[in-house]
Amino acid sequence: MQASRARLFKEYKEVQREKVADPDIQLACDDTNIFKWTALIKGPSETPFEGGVFQLVFSVPEQYPLQPPQVRFLTKIFHPNVHFKTGEICLDILKNAWSPAWTLQSVCRAIIALMAHPEPDSPLNCDSVTHDIGVIPKEGSSGIDEISDSIYLWYGKNVRNLLRSGDVRGYQSMARMYTRLAASPKKG
Repeated sequence: MQASRARLFKEYKEVQREKVADPDIQLACDDTNIFKWTALIKGPSETPFEGGVFQLVFSVPEQYPLQPPQVRFLTKIFHPNVHFKTGEICLDILKNAWSPAWTLQSVCRAIIALMAHPEPDSPLNCDSVTHDIGVIPKEGSSGIDEISDSIYLWYGKNVRNLLRSGDVRGYQSMARMYTRLAASPKKG
C-alpha cells in the first residue's frame, strides 16, 4: 500500500505541473483520500461530444499500479462503450490490457480517444435489451432527470444498432442531444 501511495503522490505532483499543458483534462485528488480522484474532461473536437464537459470518478485500488483503477462517468453520455445508468466504461486498458506504465492522466486521454472512436463491436450491456422507448423528456426541461428505465433499455439496444447498421449520423445526433442535456456548461 505504501508503494501505491507513493505512486499516486508522484502522479498528483505531475498533474499539478501539467494543468496548463493539457487543457482538456482537469484531474484532482480527494483532499482526504488519495485513492479517490475525479476528473473533468472536455469532449473531443469534431465529435458529438465537442463542447461538453464530462465528470469521471476514479476508485484506485491499494494494489495500484499493478491493478487498474475503477473509472466511471458521472455525467450521462450516449456512447456504446459506456453503461448509461452506471457510467461504467468498457475499455481494454481498464481490464485485461492494463499496464503499470499507465497513469490516471493517460487513462483520461484513453477515455477521450474512446469517445472520439467508439467500438460498436464491444458494447456494454446492450445485447440483452429488448424494450422500446417509453418516456421522452418534456419540452423545455433539462431532460436528464426524466429519463426512465424504459428509455435506458431502448438506449442500450439502439446505440449499438445505430453504429452497427452504419447510421453514424443517427448515433451522432443522439450523442449531441445527450451532450447538450447532460454535459454542456450551464449558462447564467
